[in-house]
Amino acid sequence: MSYQLKLEVFEGPLALLMHLIEKSQIDIYDIPIAEITEQYLAYLKQMEEVDLEIASEFLVMAATLLQIKSRMLLPKKKAEDDTVEEDPRDELVARLLEYKRYQEVSRALSDMAEARRLFFGRSPLELPRRQEPYPQGMTTDKLVMAFMAVWESKQAEEDFVVVRGETVTVQDKMGDILYLLRKCGKTMEFRETLIRARNRDEMIASFLAILELLKLNKIRAEQEQGSETIMISLVEGDSEPCFTNISKEI
Repeated sequence: MSYQLKLEVFEGPLALLMHLIEKSQIDIYDIPIAEITEQYLAYLKQMEEVDLEIASEFLVMAATLLQIKSRMLLPKKKAEDDTVEEDPRDELVARLLEYKRYQEVSRALSDMAEARRLFFGRSPLELPRRQEPYPQGMTTDKLVMAFMAVWESKQAEEDFVVVRGETVTVQDKMGDILYLLRKCGKTMEFRETLIRARNRDEMIASFLAILELLKLNKIRAEQEQGSETIMISLVEGDSEPCFTNISKEI
């Protein structure tokens, strides 16, 4: 009975050398050249027996191994200056180490590609544009200046009432302002929302509430060109109150 010889296919001579080194569990930094050369030539002979075409790069590597083997057999000359003689295997070891690094990177990329194959992507979705809280020409600095103008006028009038034991939060004032805007036809002056405050703390809370509502796009601040009056109005479509806890009707 005839037998069939199946040889493993290698991409190049370095792949074959790495296979022989790993199979024999040889230290890559201390390669027994005579042993590896015999195994390498035996593999090339098997390739000839099964009529496989041997690439020129395999033959070049065979010649390199034979050259290194012959250099290893030569007696080493004793250096007069005690310098270490170069090992003939150094260049081959460097090439094998570089090839091994490429193999590791290739396996890592292959694993990443295999993991990525389990995921499915989709085209980017069009996100709705968020309306800017301030129209063109309106800035936070203008609101702060308007607040300071009301603050100074209230200090000059000295009509603040000190209320003890009552805390007004920004959330309370946000609900109050939304309630007032709906009651007053969805538009009122920025100054009017502040002068209703009974004390300094409530006035500051009102101003912070306006800024927060602007950020949430619940209201907008507008100022006509050439006018110093800043108007606060509800954003169109905001018919439902965002706070159920209205502190009071101012």
